Amino acid sequence: MSSTELPFVPPANVLPRVAPVGVEEGERLRSVELPGITLSVRSRPPAREGLPPALYVHGLGGSSRNWSALMPLLDGVVDGEAVDLPGFGDSPPPDDGDYSVTGHARAVIRLLDASGRAPVHLLGNSLGGAVTTRVAALRPDLVRTLTLVSPALPELRVQRTALPTGLLAVPGVTALFTRITREWTAEQRVRGVMALCYGDPGRVTDEGLRNAVGEMERRLRLPYFWDAMSRSARGIVDAYTLGGQHGLWRQAERVLAPTLLIYGGRDQLVGFRMAQRAARAFRDSRLLTLPDAGHVAMMEYPETVATAFRELLLDSGELEAGSMTEPGAGAEADRGVRVSGAGTGDGARGSGTAGGAPGPETGGAPFGASTGG
Repeated sequence: MSSTELPFVPPANVLPRVAPVGVEEGERLRSVELPGITLSVRSRPPAREGLPPALYVHGLGGSSRNWSALMPLLDGVVDGEAVDLPGFGDSPPPDDGDYSVTGHARAVIRLLDASGRAPVHLLGNSLGGAVTTRVAALRPDLVRTLTLVSPALPELRVQRTALPTGLLAVPGVTALFTRITREWTAEQRVRGVMALCYGDPGRVTDEGLRNAVGEMERRLRLPYFWDAMSRSARGIVDAYTLGGQHGLWRQAERVLAPTLLIYGGRDQLVGFRMAQRAARAFRDSRLLTLPDAGHVAMMEYPETVATAFRELLLDSGELEAGSMTEPGAGAEADRGVRVSGAGTGDGARGSGTAGGAPGPETGGAPFGASTGG
C-alpha cells in the first residue's frame, strides 16, 4: 500500500468489540442512527424541565467526555448533550469517510435537525470550535448562542508545538508515527497529551489519569482510530486553506448568534494572539482570556467557563438575572468573573480576564492520542 492510500476500515457492523466508553455519575449514553452516520450522544438530566437545549462538540482526538466537568455546572440553566463526532468516542466512522470540517459540521446539523431540539446553545472546543462556527454560519436557525473554547480557526503563523498535529495530515506520516511509537505505553501517550493540552497538567487527578489511560487503551484497539485522527487533521489543514465565502474567518463574520470566545494564555495548539482577531471577526462577541489555561479551559477551569457562559446567557437575554445564583453555577460564580461586550463587526466592546482563578482538579484527559488540536 502506498503512502497516499488509506487503510481499509471495516463497516461499523463488523467492528471488533472493545471496552465500553466511560460514563461519569449521572450521565447517560445513547446511539442515534442517521443517514450515513451513527452518533453517540452523552447527556445528563437537567435540574428541571423546560430548560433550553445545549450541544457540546469536542476537539480532534477528543470525545464527549471532554465536557463531563462542565456539564453538571450548567445543568441548572441548560439541558445539555455532548456528541461524539464520527470516528471519535463511541461513534463509528461515517459511511462516506468524510472527516472534513464540513463533514463534521454536516453530522452536527443532521443531529440537530433530527432531534427537534434546535435552536440550541452550541459549544465547541478546538476542531469542535471550527465545526460549530461553520454550523452557526450556515444554519443560524439552529443556534441560540455560540461558545468557542480555543477554536481551531486559521493562523498564518502556527506555533511550533502545534506542528505535530498538522503533520498528521501528511500522507504516510501517521503510519510512520505508529511504527515509531509502537512501544509507547498508554500512560506515556496520555501524559504526553496532557503536557501538550493543559496549562498545568498537575490539575489532573489520579483518578482522571487512570480513566484517560483506560480510554487510550480502548481507542488503540479500534482499527479506525488513526484513520479518523489523520483524516480529521487533514480536514483542519484543508479548512485553513479555503478562501472566499467558504473560509472559516469569512464564515465567522457571518455568525449572527451572540458569541463567547475563550482563549488560554498557555495554549500550545491555538495561538493566544488569535483572541483579538476572533473578537473582531464575530460581530456579536465577548472575550474571556485565561492566562494560566491551556487548550482545554473547560476541563482545567470548568467553574470559570461555566460562569462566563451564564454571563453570556444573561447578557444576550437568554437567562434571567436571578438564575445566576442557582445550584450548578459553580464555586466561582461569586468571584467576579465577568464577560461582557457585544461586537459590532469591529471587535468586542469589552473583554474579561480571569488570571489563574482556581477550579477543582479535572477528572479526565482531553485527547486519546499523542497529539491534539
